[in-house]
Amino acid sequence: MKVGSAQIRLAWDIPANVSKISQYLGLAHLQGVAILNFPEASLTGYRFQAFKDIDQGEIESGLDRLQKKVEETGVAAVVGTPFWEGRSLFNSVVVLFPDQPRSVYHKHHLVSFEESVFTSGTHPLVFKREGAVFGTLICRDQNFPFLASQMKELGAQVLFISCAHYHSPMEARWKVDKNRALPIARACENRVFVFKANAVGTVPGMISLGGSLIVGPNGLVITMADQTAEQLLVYDIIPSDFQCSW
Repeated sequence: MKVGSAQIRLAWDIPANVSKISQYLGLAHLQGVAILNFPEASLTGYRFQAFKDIDQGEIESGLDRLQKKVEETGVAAVVGTPFWEGRSLFNSVVVLFPDQPRSVYHKHHLVSFEESVFTSGTHPLVFKREGAVFGTLICRDQNFPFLASQMKELGAQVLFISCAHYHSPMEARWKVDKNRALPIARACENRVFVFKANAVGTVPGMISLGGSLIVGPNGLVITMADQTAEQLLVYDIIPSDFQCSW
């Protein structure tokens, strides 16, 4: 089963992001990928304090367009987006499937400024695809070992981490090593694959330095994207990978 992560630039424009995500779903389809992970807030762009200005109707319209692409390509998609439930706004990923209802995960561990915008999630998400069990994390969730181990206990064999590591240029450089090390640690601790998708590029005054990666259950970095370019990372997991003691 081929699984992938897409490192892409994000716009503050839903139609532009839908077009970019659709493009990468098409590329993944050509490579036989079964499920593809995208960055945090990949549907809307990472809009900081402006997240609350986005209507759920706009979000649903974008998700509907992506659902059609998922059904056309047969590639399931893990798409980051703000998501309204009643009067609460969450920082979420929506998992779109070609053949079953979607699933939604809400970020548990918000960064400081997000606490004034989003409500924290409280439930883990695991789901099955082609005989494998997947779990999802969003950005700062990767810092907390318990959440990853909880998903492992629920049967997860692969963890997706969706990120948008926008910082000032100096802080972004400081955090490159940390943001590489944490997915490796979560993979080793739980003997799972980790597929991390980070945004790349700039927003006013900030930069996200890519570094999306795929890590094996033994902590081996199988492949890693660079700091500036959009890139599709793919690895073909075989059943024996899940049975190996590493």
